[in-house]
Amino acid sequence: MALPRAYDRYWRTNLRYLAILLTIWFAVSFGCGILLVDELNRLRIGGAKLGFWFAQQGSIYVFVVLIFVYVYLMNRLDRRYGVNE
Repeated sequence: MALPRAYDRYWRTNLRYLAILLTIWFAVSFGCGILLVDELNRLRIGGAKLGFWFAQQGSIYVFVVLIFVYVYLMNRLDRRYGVNE
C-alpha cells in the first residue's frame, strides 16, 4: 500500500528537522566538549574554563533549546499539514 504524498512529505520534513537538530547537538557536545576543548579552555565563563563548561553544562543547555526549537518547528509543520491539535 502506497503512502499518500502529503503523509510522505510530512515525515520527510520531520526527519530533516531531526537530522539538522541532532547534527547541531552533536557538533556542540562532541565538537565543543571534546575536539575543541583545548582552544575553548583559553576563555572563561563564570570562573570555569569554556571547554569544561561546554562538556559539563553547555551541551545540555543547547539540547534543551533544541527541544523548544523542535516543538516550534513541529507545531508549524502540523499546522501546515492540518494535523495540529
